[in-house]
Amino acid sequence: MTIEIIPYTPALAIHIKTLNEEWLTQYFQIEENDTKQLSNPSTEIIAKGGFIYYAQVDDKIIGTATLMKIDTAIYELGKMAVTEKFQGKGIGKLLLEHCLHEAKNLAVKQLILYSNTKLNAAITLYRKYGFTEIPMENGHYDRANIKMHLILTP
Repeated sequence: MTIEIIPYTPALAIHIKTLNEEWLTQYFQIEENDTKQLSNPSTEIIAKGGFIYYAQVDDKIIGTATLMKIDTAIYELGKMAVTEKFQGKGIGKLLLEHCLHEAKNLAVKQLILYSNTKLNAAITLYRKYGFTEIPMENGHYDRANIKMHLILTP
């Protein structure tokens, strides 16, 4: 199985929505901010200086992750999803590594992410790559009970 990480194009916009809705409805619920970002990725992520990446196998999109711009030094790693059939095959790891590589190329100083400790595999992956827990502000996502960050060195 050859996995290719490809960048967002408007023709692929639907995939960020379907992939994220799959896991959100399985574990939580879709929040207003999710609907806004997932329904309008060109406006809500790309036009605001962010990036969307997809994992592709044989012309089939099976995963996604984003780098959402907070400011020039800080991006949020988010909207990371791998379709259930392809979970446990290292695709999340490849998406994360790609995002880390791209963030370093952009000279991003810090990546943040919001998650939930119920998503043990995701939290374990983030910790493996050096993300550590930091205090979380209220109101970003109702489902989030952990905020993590990674300081990137040049």
